[in-house]
Amino acid sequence: MTLDLRALPKANLHLHLTGSMRPATLAFLAARAGLAVPDPLPPGAVHGWAAFQSRYDAARASVRTADDVARIVVEAAEDDAASGARLVEIQVDPTSYAAALGGLESVVEAVLAGAAAAPIPVGVVVATSWAASASHASRLATLAAAYAGRGVVGFGISNDERLGRVADFAPACTVARDAGLAVVPHGGFYTPAKHVADCVRLLGATRIGHGLSAAVDPATVELLASRRVALEVCPTSYPPFGVSTLAAVPVRALLAAGVPVALGTDDPLLFGASLADQYALCRDVLGCTDAELAALAADSLAAAVTS
Repeated sequence: MTLDLRALPKANLHLHLTGSMRPATLAFLAARAGLAVPDPLPPGAVHGWAAFQSRYDAARASVRTADDVARIVVEAAEDDAASGARLVEIQVDPTSYAAALGGLESVVEAVLAGAAAAPIPVGVVVATSWAASASHASRLATLAAAYAGRGVVGFGISNDERLGRVADFAPACTVARDAGLAVVPHGGFYTPAKHVADCVRLLGATRIGHGLSAAVDPATVELLASRRVALEVCPTSYPPFGVSTLAAVPVRALLAAGVPVALGTDDPLLFGASLADQYALCRDVLGCTDAELAALAADSLAAAVTS
């Protein structure tokens, strides 16, 4: 009997607010704002960062109100619940929406309002960008800390990790850790395994967004396995950037080495795959067994910080 992947209890721990938007919601919000929606990128080709960023920016520009933000969060939770998710942790850089919503705090409040109305538990990760200054990162970490215990569960660092130095973000991550927040930076997408290890050692990361490059370095693999630092792996995110072919995503090797792996969706608006789809790809393309798929689901729940 084939394992019912939608019935498998799991969590989605790698999901960005803008990229979680339903295409129909984007079409509605863009039409209301008088904005054109870019055509979807042709599947099966390498497009590069700029092509995706332009579409991401267009989606972000369509969001104008706190109700828009809350709607996106609720719908994202509904979609993940349909894939069998028991909880979601959604990431937002409030800088992106501060001008439209009237300030950084207003953005966080809007996301938390959506989380409160969602059908499953939703934890909020406040994120800075690898391109941001250390002072701005610390400002956002302080903001996240102010909402610790009120729905904000983590502090992340998103965007292209080549744009910043790991050590520069240590003060911000200290603020977050001292408030009891998980530190969950992106790393190892474009950068080598050392970047992943530095995020663990210098920032105190308990999860890494993506982290694929770690798989080629035994010392980093051992570090992740020994500290139980989970990698948030999103299989459909890598082929369009030329980072990895789908068949080469090292999910099984990481599991075999004892590294926790939590499958996520990253930006389903752009990549077109649900959480259940990510599991199906691991089964159908990567050859994961039912036991491995169950381990992935269990890892995702164990690595969550949302109760």
